[in-house]
Amino acid sequence: MSVHDTHASGPLDLNLLRTFLAVHRLGSFTAAARQLSLSQSTVTTQIRTLENRLGHELFERRAQGVTPLPHADELATRLSGPLDQLAVIADEEPSSTVAPVHLAGPAEFMSVAGLLVLGPLVTQGVRLRVAVGLTEPLLEELRAGRHDLVVATRRPRGRTLQADLLADEEFVLVAAPVWAERLKGRELSTALEGLPLVAYAEDLPIARRYWRHVFGRRLHTQAAITVPDLRSVLTALTAGAGWSVLPSYLCRAELASGVLQLLHQPEDPPINTAYLVQRPGSSTNPHVALVREHLLSAARTW
Repeated sequence: MSVHDTHASGPLDLNLLRTFLAVHRLGSFTAAARQLSLSQSTVTTQIRTLENRLGHELFERRAQGVTPLPHADELATRLSGPLDQLAVIADEEPSSTVAPVHLAGPAEFMSVAGLLVLGPLVTQGVRLRVAVGLTEPLLEELRAGRHDLVVATRRPRGRTLQADLLADEEFVLVAAPVWAERLKGRELSTALEGLPLVAYAEDLPIARRYWRHVFGRRLHTQAAITVPDLRSVLTALTAGAGWSVLPSYLCRAELASGVLQLLHQPEDPPINTAYLVQRPGSSTNPHVALVREHLLSAARTW
């Protein structure tokens, strides 16, 4: 199919193709309208016009955003390079007006690792808009065009999103020194069940996973404190509240200083793989690529 193979005579309006590519990349009419400084009704009309010219639908409309159909993926593949080159030649988006990069991920990662790595990029003109939350809702928002990049704790299913391996985070069993002292000479997995546990949630997802993976059995205890923020779990531990299982990046400084102690060093610790996820295709915002490459590069040293 050529962009000249249409039901009406003459070449396609370039504006229709630009709008199509924005919708395909952002997964949302609303996000595309915002990026192109158009009304949503204009974007809708342009996509319908393009579909009529080509003789087939390009997107499946959903409650949250749109999903490209096979014809749309084919067309986007062929248009991305030429339109991106044209945008550079035309200097449509000079660096002084580059849009902010919308990045989302787990609150703990963003506050402890993500912003530490990305903060210096502001000197290069990068503007960040950071959102935090759980992986599933964030991935749905990414499909709807609300974010440019998402740090996810699982690889997304299907072909609507592109995922790159970011890092493997190791989980460690830790406590304040006062509790570590009480465990000396005792069988660890049994003794800990009698001491206060600080957990992320009532069902103890992280601690239970550690017990299954390392000790090969179920954990039989209840939490003394639950708080849905691992940074708060860390705070409680440093105050001497009990023991817990945390990602190593979160408590590295506390372990190094002796505020917390490592209770166990298994040969095969449980890990959780993090992915950096975006919609397929190159973003028209050059700072999205800069943030992405900066995160991936930094992750190699974690």
